[in-house]
Amino acid sequence: MAKKIRIPIKSATDIKKMRVACETASEILQLCAKAVQPGKTTAEIDAYAAELMRERDCKSAFLGYRGFPGQICISLNEEVVHGIGSDTVIKPGDILKIDVGITKGGWIGDNATTVPAGEIDLETKRLMCATEQSLYDAIDQARPGNLLAELCGAVEAHVKPHGFTVVREFVGHGVGRNLHEEPQVPNYRPSGRSPKLRPGMVLAIEPMVNAGVAGVTILSDGWTVITNDRKNSSHFEHTVLVTSGKPDIMTARPREATEELLGINMQDDTHD
Repeated sequence: MAKKIRIPIKSATDIKKMRVACETASEILQLCAKAVQPGKTTAEIDAYAAELMRERDCKSAFLGYRGFPGQICISLNEEVVHGIGSDTVIKPGDILKIDVGITKGGWIGDNATTVPAGEIDLETKRLMCATEQSLYDAIDQARPGNLLAELCGAVEAHVKPHGFTVVREFVGHGVGRNLHEEPQVPNYRPSGRSPKLRPGMVLAIEPMVNAGVAGVTILSDGWTVITNDRKNSSHFEHTVLVTSGKPDIMTARPREATEELLGINMQDDTHD
């Protein structure tokens, strides 16, 4: 972060319009997550997302972006991000990462979650729990005067003691009228100078966390990212507004992967 970057500041009017897009994106994501069940194909989830977007008078922010062919990103198990809906059948024990980005009224809402298909194993529950909590740890750092690097570092600081790794090649980002704006928001503390957060900045914070090694590979479709060791990966994302006080989660939804919800105790799972 040695180079000085210009991070867009949203006005009160901008934020009001963007909030509509974010709330719509959150609603669509939650409905897609509820639709996940063994026996369905990932293409069916993608088609359902398209239907939900039509009903809400919005469009996918992903379809056609640099040639992306899907309405949403839907990534299974070892697929990290940018998976494309297909005739692949969802099986019991799978986890699906669903990433919904929409454009409404000229503004974008972007959010993601990890959804279990039926019962999942203990390691995967712990992976999901650590990833979701790391997102909220990072969000808590989205306060005026804090360094962006502090926010970024909060993700790795949470997941590493549990034996998990963060993906380094793909990062969160600023978001607004465009899907990707300044700044980049990695899930580890970057070196060099870091910008200070200011009210009106809007960030898409999105931990991508692997059960095994951090390394990833892009498949021959040019999009789907998989873990190098083929172990599971988890992904959670919110669009967050920096205010003069506490962070404002513009894509707010109920928590999905807490210890209580998953029936686990993360204190039993720390690594040196």
